[in-house]
Amino acid sequence: MNKELEKNYDPKQIEGRLYKKWMDNMYFHAEPDPKKKPFTIVIPPPNITGQLHMGHALDNTMQDILIRYKRMQGFNALWQPGTDHASIATEVKIIETLKKEGIDKHDLGRDGFLKRAWEWRAQYGGRIVEQLKKLGSSCDWDRERFTMDEGCNKAVEEVFVNLYKKGLIYKGSRIVNWCPVCKTSISDAEVEYEDQAGHFWHIKYPLIEDDGTVSKTRFLEFATTRPETMLGDTAVAVNPEDDRYKDIVGKFVWLPFVDRKIPIIADPYVEMDFGTGVVKITPAHDPNDFEVGKRHNLPEINILNDDATINENGGKFKGMDRYEARNRIVEELKEMGLLVRIEDYSHNVGTHDRCKTTVEPLIKKQWFVKMDSLIKPAVDAVKNGDIKLIPERLEKTYYNWTDNIKDWCISRQLWWGHRIPAYYCEDCGEIIVEKTENAPTKCPKCGGTHLTQDPDTLDTWFSSALWPFSTLGWPEKTEDLKYFYPTDVLVTGYDIIFFWVIRMIFSGYENMGEKPFNTVLFHGLVRDSQGRKMSKSLGNGIDPLDVIDKYGADALRFTLITGNAPGNDMRFYWERVEASRNFANKVWNASRFIMMNMKQMEEAGLDHKGTDIDLSKLEDADCWILSKLNTCIREVTQNLDSFELGVAAQKINDFIWDDFCDWYIEMVKPRLYGDDAASKVTAMWTLRHVLTDALKLLHPYMPFVTEEIFCTLKEAEGILDSNESIMISEWPVYDEKFAFEKKVSAIEMIKEAVKGIRDVRTSMNVAPGRKAEVFVVSADKAVREIFEENRNFFAVLGYASEVFVQADKTGIAEDAVSAVLPKAVVYIPFAELVDIDKELLRLAKEKNRLTGEIKRCEGMLANSNFISKAPESKINEEKGKLENYKSMMAKVEERISALSK
Repeated sequence: MNKELEKNYDPKQIEGRLYKKWMDNMYFHAEPDPKKKPFTIVIPPPNITGQLHMGHALDNTMQDILIRYKRMQGFNALWQPGTDHASIATEVKIIETLKKEGIDKHDLGRDGFLKRAWEWRAQYGGRIVEQLKKLGSSCDWDRERFTMDEGCNKAVEEVFVNLYKKGLIYKGSRIVNWCPVCKTSISDAEVEYEDQAGHFWHIKYPLIEDDGTVSKTRFLEFATTRPETMLGDTAVAVNPEDDRYKDIVGKFVWLPFVDRKIPIIADPYVEMDFGTGVVKITPAHDPNDFEVGKRHNLPEINILNDDATINENGGKFKGMDRYEARNRIVEELKEMGLLVRIEDYSHNVGTHDRCKTTVEPLIKKQWFVKMDSLIKPAVDAVKNGDIKLIPERLEKTYYNWTDNIKDWCISRQLWWGHRIPAYYCEDCGEIIVEKTENAPTKCPKCGGTHLTQDPDTLDTWFSSALWPFSTLGWPEKTEDLKYFYPTDVLVTGYDIIFFWVIRMIFSGYENMGEKPFNTVLFHGLVRDSQGRKMSKSLGNGIDPLDVIDKYGADALRFTLITGNAPGNDMRFYWERVEASRNFANKVWNASRFIMMNMKQMEEAGLDHKGTDIDLSKLEDADCWILSKLNTCIREVTQNLDSFELGVAAQKINDFIWDDFCDWYIEMVKPRLYGDDAASKVTAMWTLRHVLTDALKLLHPYMPFVTEEIFCTLKEAEGILDSNESIMISEWPVYDEKFAFEKKVSAIEMIKEAVKGIRDVRTSMNVAPGRKAEVFVVSADKAVREIFEENRNFFAVLGYASEVFVQADKTGIAEDAVSAVLPKAVVYIPFAELVDIDKELLRLAKEKNRLTGEIKRCEGMLANSNFISKAPESKINEEKGKLENYKSMMAKVEERISALSK
């Protein structure tokens, strides 16, 4: 036995070496194998701009636990990795880099910019992959994909062309969310709403009299949070049931600044009891107004440029920033007598989740996906249980979005991304949609050759919606696709249920005719210790790599999973990381203890490598731990199959730390150090068997420390194969032959007796090194036999100088203290626990000390000078001390009285 564990567990010394070993041996790689059942997970592709954060660490730890578990169960486990091109985030990064060089992206031109973008991706895009490896992620890196690689691009074009030809993709003018900083449209899911302090500006428009003049006495009053949009008003609306305004419906009001008369219309959209019951209608700048405008054939007047400055439709305000124009308009309305009042108002304002800029709803000609028919299979799949959402409560969130679905705006005004495969004939305006390989050179309508491709790119989520099947080779009918699709489980945060999860589901049904996965396991956010979301602005973010560097990847992984429940946010505490590190140390030290004893047995000529054992030779303690392990295996397996990863982690922790290390190892020490060779061999077989299976249970959570111990143990046993690894070993299974219920009950009784003894000793402040006689009294013969058979370790664990097992209290002193069990009572002679003379001397000293403290406190509180001048808090503090000292004195005197009898 040459190989031994190092004295101290140092993650830095083993993690890099072991990960390289796994990679070199291609343990993560999977190929279609008809003899094995597949289990597939596709990674939520991190952005190439990304830096590993706690959300990534949690998400990927959960996936790795599941994939390692299934791999050990014998499944052909594939964890499909890849990264996302992240259109907006990446383009922003590249533009920032160019600005530092004094270059504008338009100076480079599209091709030059894309060249720089691919160079940027080559330099920085793989950074997060290397960070995921440090976490221990066992992805099949040989299969790594990128949402803009050749295969994914082919899939994107295939889907776009197919949906267009089905009439499910169209180009039209609708209200979109526009980011004035990124200068692109964004989807509803990318808009974050935050509460902002603002105002309601109450404004009045003069009516147009019957003679065509602007009234100086009749007005319609309304309120708005965006006064600048009045430049694009094309109507004011009232409710058709509102008697206050029935006589003026069909008439007109005068619109200041642009000198335009606009109609008064009646529409049920207007709430009669809100404000004045009058609403300004700006179809080009509000989604609700847009729908009203469609119903009434109103013109759509956009008053904003792409950078949110006022355009030529804004008259004299042209060129002003939107907020500058707002202030100027309000000032002039006041001068004109048309500003009624300004009311403070707090309301939700949409901001771009990337750059945090307030978005503008405005009308743009964009590409859209029709969602009303596409979404139906995605709704049915969850309702009929084909796809299971965990936790189930998120179904409500899911349906809330699907039931209120809008057409999806998929075009983005960016250069980095999948370019829309649409071509325009400059001669007749025909739109031709074809894949790049079939790009038209001539207009099929007029025969013209002046064709230009649409400059826009597709929403990033359009390509990632195809991820479960595009990564497996679709649109080609590959063996991978046939074997690994549909995938088994998707692990992701609840915050991207709309961005990604739902889109993958309807894309799977539309393009594959089948669901993309069976289960979606949602996790929450990792918050700081105060429950706050981690962010740069708060400065409370914690870098997972810093945690790994200090405590190791295993400690971070175990911390993120322990106590974690599906869909719930969790708080990050450094103390928990330390506890996880301590757990790894506990496992390491216990393993080292076992291997040291194996070596000593080998030197003594005893068999420590036996691979089988006569179960009839097992002692009660052996049966107990084997049965506890058996139960743990069954429950942990059930928990993992139910995706209760946190519950399973806690059970593994409790079994290894409490049952195995704190109890069983202590129980067998007398046998390991004794002279009974057969008992020693049996104990060692049990230790090795339990340790091996416990390491396997723990491996998905703590892959590095378990691998190092497992392989070292195998080498010590002399059965280490050249490619041995715990990650390809067999997952433990429940075995009825290790269900020793009676033995478990017996040892649990002894444990209760030991706990009772320890409680008594603690309450009496008995020094750990002081041993005492222990009497076990029971009228039940079977109970007495249990204590007789396990006398050796019971004596050690119970700090007993000698153990007496008897049917009654014969020979037990009257002053003996006791611990009561269901079928027995444990007695310890009082004199055995305490040196009465020494204790009386100590108590006398304590009484003198307390007498002095009580006298001091009473003196201060009787001092009128102190009472009149001291702060009330100080007086109360002294009163509290006096009460405490008197209570302590009573206990000391009671103890002295008891010992003096």
